[in-house]
Amino acid sequence: MVKGMAPPLAPASGRRSKPEWLKVRLPGGPGYERVKGLFHDRALHTVCEESRCPNVAECWGGGTATVLLMGDVCTRGCRFCHVKSGRPAPLDPEEPEKLAGAVAALGLRYLVVTSVDRDDLPDGGSGHFAAALAALKRRCPGMLVEALIPDFGGDREALARIVSSGADVVGQNLETVERLTHPVRDPRAGYGLTLGVLRALKELSPDLTTKSSLMVGLGERREELRAAFADLRGAGVDVLTLGQYLQPSPWNLPVERFVSPDEFAGMRAEAEAMGFAHVAAGPLVRSSYRAAELPIEAMRRRRA
Repeated sequence: MVKGMAPPLAPASGRRSKPEWLKVRLPGGPGYERVKGLFHDRALHTVCEESRCPNVAECWGGGTATVLLMGDVCTRGCRFCHVKSGRPAPLDPEEPEKLAGAVAALGLRYLVVTSVDRDDLPDGGSGHFAAALAALKRRCPGMLVEALIPDFGGDREALARIVSSGADVVGQNLETVERLTHPVRDPRAGYGLTLGVLRALKELSPDLTTKSSLMVGLGERREELRAAFADLRGAGVDVLTLGQYLQPSPWNLPVERFVSPDEFAGMRAEAEAMGFAHVAAGPLVRSSYRAAELPIEAMRRRRA
């Protein structure tokens, strides 16, 4: 076990039956199968599969995807996340160029690049992450790239590496309201830490489009969500996504409540009134949901 990591937890109990609005068909279709085959042939890890995202067919079929850098083992142990936690393998120094070469063959129009946390590395993996982003922009100049980054401990030099990589959008997820940050997130993550990261990104590059995401259904109150929206806008965040938390395995936190589509519509209206350039809210929305459309529309509105 990595030093500082929360101990293994017993399976959570009380899994709830999903309402009709959360039931989706199994993924399929020619676009989905093509992208799946290319990813697997090139041994690329994707958050789409690691996190069991319900929108995988829609995204892959539409030419967008989310890849996972620096392995598939995370040094942190967030209670909501399905990615494996433990001691990661050493970095592959060739991964940035391998990834860029593989993605060039996919013909994607928009790629989200994220990673596990690598608290075992002196720079948190920021140099490796930035190198991958730069390689992607060099090999795939017509493709937009979004970086969904770890917090890197709030280190400003690490964040500057990401900003200078050429990424079109950079995000860090707040995940939940302040009161529920722990135990939902790993003890090394933090509500204030994430807000500080997002604020620093804007300070380093005022024209950069920034993004964050919140899950609901974990026991948060509406007024706490409003406070989180206000805090994110205060940090200069442009794009916000709101989605239903779904328990990915018996070892993850249980769902406290399924939020209805009408409630999501109300939350979206409240967030939009605070000045976000774009908000996506719905039961199946994830941080990478309709990844191409949301930031593009936000960039257009900000430049208008």
